[in-house]
Amino acid sequence: MSLAFAAVGDVDSGTRTNADRAYEIIRERLIMLDIRPGEPINDEQLAGDLGFGRTPVREALKRLERERLVIAYPRRGTFATIVDMTDLADICEIRKQLEPAAAARAARVGSAQARARLSALAAEIAEMGVDDDPRDVLRKDVHVHREIYRASGNPHLEDILVGLDAHATRIWCLFLDRLPDIAGHVREHLALLDAILVGDEATAAALTLAHVTGFERAVRAVL
Repeated sequence: MSLAFAAVGDVDSGTRTNADRAYEIIRERLIMLDIRPGEPINDEQLAGDLGFGRTPVREALKRLERERLVIAYPRRGTFATIVDMTDLADICEIRKQLEPAAAARAARVGSAQARARLSALAAEIAEMGVDDDPRDVLRKDVHVHREIYRASGNPHLEDILVGLDAHATRIWCLFLDRLPDIAGHVREHLALLDAILVGDEATAAALTLAHVTGFERAVRAVL
């Protein structure tokens, strides 16, 4: 399941513009490091690759620059941003405060539709095998996080956390071949999702904090 699908899976495709579609595809490539950090981005070539005009791609790149996933230099062009490991502490500091709040809110106010999506995700995670592609496993991690943010019912909180999770995922991808048991990390979500589904705010918040802390610890262990 792609990140783009995870983000907009139940949105009427007729409401999205080509710029929206280009944004979703390019964003996934940047997050999963299919576009490598520091790599130049040729909007004309990218437009041809995606089957869009240059204008939608340029609009998408402007959005991605605001999210600090690309950077544009006058007379030099646009590049994928470097994954700066000095950002790890800053990202985790904010996530440790906000992710538990989002999980607690999801447990408290999540709609029936949100709970159904989370329940379906739990079933997917439970079926993961030890031989699953680590990148596919990581995509499930991203999907779970996004659905929890969404279930929190606070679009401002959701926007902040989606942005932070994008940069955290880029760090994961940078060390994916050196990080042990990615599937085990993602399976931690089973207990978290169960807590949200039964409305246990305190447990949802505590498990989320442990999950984010574990991410930071695992990355620092391989630095």
